[in-house]
Amino acid sequence: MLLATLCFSLMNVVVKKISHLPAIELVFFRCFIAMSIALAMSKRLKLNWLGNNHKLLVLRGTFGTIALFALFLSLQKIPLASAMTIQYLSPVFTTVIAIFLLGESVRPIQWIFYLISFVGVFVIKGFDTRISTVYFLICLSSALFSGLAYNMVRSLKEKEHHLVVVLHFQFVGVIAGLLFAIFNWKMPQGTDWAWLILIGVLAHLGQISLTKAFHNEKVSSISILNYTGIVYGLLFGYFFFNEGYTIQTLIGIALVVGGVILSIIYQKRKTALPADLTEA
Repeated sequence: MLLATLCFSLMNVVVKKISHLPAIELVFFRCFIAMSIALAMSKRLKLNWLGNNHKLLVLRGTFGTIALFALFLSLQKIPLASAMTIQYLSPVFTTVIAIFLLGESVRPIQWIFYLISFVGVFVIKGFDTRISTVYFLICLSSALFSGLAYNMVRSLKEKEHHLVVVLHFQFVGVIAGLLFAIFNWKMPQGTDWAWLILIGVLAHLGQISLTKAFHNEKVSSISILNYTGIVYGLLFGYFFFNEGYTIQTLIGIALVVGGVILSIIYQKRKTALPADLTEA
């Protein structure tokens, strides 16, 4: 999960660097390159890349594609760390959705931790004038659809090979990206091609790591680790894009990170307790 977060954070940097290209076009290239890699791997492993649970696979791909487009568009329009912070509400949405779809439970105290993080996001929005309401909502929708996609991944545990799950996400992304990019196409120039390839490679590495993580652990146990990307966002935004942040924005980010740290500490403590105590 930590490797996935690092790969996606670096991918976000590249997306912002080539923000002169339409977001939906980046979705197409990102998914096409990652799909090519996944197809080659599935062939080597002799996998049935079509899968068996077609409805869940298509839903996973659809939710993931919507989340990806909303994220790319947000990254192009608002500061890197702010966009990543808002999008990293996805673990909260993931956990809430998992209650209804997967029957997983959340302890009352964890809701307090999530609330702290949620408040932090709105503090960022309230004090960062560079974030418009429209792009705030777009970024928030990215978190929501990511939560839906992650639950589809979890639902496919032991039903499909993780590479098949990843591949269907790329399929949907390629089809949707191409259909919409046709109406807003801008030909990449020079080094744009190298950056586009890097987006696809980082996306594939991140997606493989993410899917393996969700296949082997409870959603609520590991999705919270997504928040480590906020640290990357702050550092990358400052060093690569010279993005500064007000004290109020930093307080908002601190609230988000603080809620995450408390959640991780609590989760580790609960895991360390004997089974009869953890069931209380």
